[in-house]
Amino acid sequence: MTKNSSANLSRKMRRRHSIDVVDAKVAVDLATAQTYSENVFLFVPNLIGYTRIILAGLSLHFMSYHPKYCTLAYVISCLLDAVDGQAARALGQTSKFGAVLDMVTDRCTTSCLLCHLSSVYPNFAMVFQFLIALDFASHYMHMYSSLITGSRSHKLVTSEVSRILWYYYNDSRTLFFMCAGNELFFVSLYLMKWVRTPIGLGVYSPWLADLTWPELVAIPSAFVCVGKNIINLVQLWKASKILVGVDLAERAHAREVQAKKE
Repeated sequence: MTKNSSANLSRKMRRRHSIDVVDAKVAVDLATAQTYSENVFLFVPNLIGYTRIILAGLSLHFMSYHPKYCTLAYVISCLLDAVDGQAARALGQTSKFGAVLDMVTDRCTTSCLLCHLSSVYPNFAMVFQFLIALDFASHYMHMYSSLITGSRSHKLVTSEVSRILWYYYNDSRTLFFMCAGNELFFVSLYLMKWVRTPIGLGVYSPWLADLTWPELVAIPSAFVCVGKNIINLVQLWKASKILVGVDLAERAHAREVQAKKE
């Protein structure tokens, strides 16, 4: 790290340190004493988030024996993910709690489905375990790197940090397409174990004679799943570099302070 870059990072850190930080005890007291008219727990987008959790729980309940109810509850829960953010912005009810609730719900819902798929496709259990680990690791590190650099949201990624992540998070259509396609692939894998009736494409090619509709959906959505996990890898790598950069900046700042004392 050059002297100029160290100095720039140190100045940015000093500016960030000037921001007031709410003490944890004060935050707990504020949350306990909040009024009904300004209760963050009861914000509309957060109520949607609770609904998503209930639906995800129902899908897990039906997952092993009722694919229709399971799929319906799971899909509705995922689709509501596109609604809570819009509701938050429209009603002026954006919150850090809501952002974390949304991310945690996404991660836990998908991970539970992947755990089930690990038992259904035991030969691919390691693949599903890797996807779970990558999803949690990349989002946790990305969220943490966003917090320590003073970002108001993990979705506020500039093109200077990563053009891939900037386009992914700042274009709502891309974000919806990638997330929906990723979930659609996993749901298709789940339904492939239940649906055995071919859709009659054998007239076009003998290779398609036994193809079911979940298998047909899984083919294109598999490419989206691969793309989504490549983005997870990019997110993990960029977050790691940000954390290392903050470490270097803090060490450079500590050396500056020590030099002034001497």
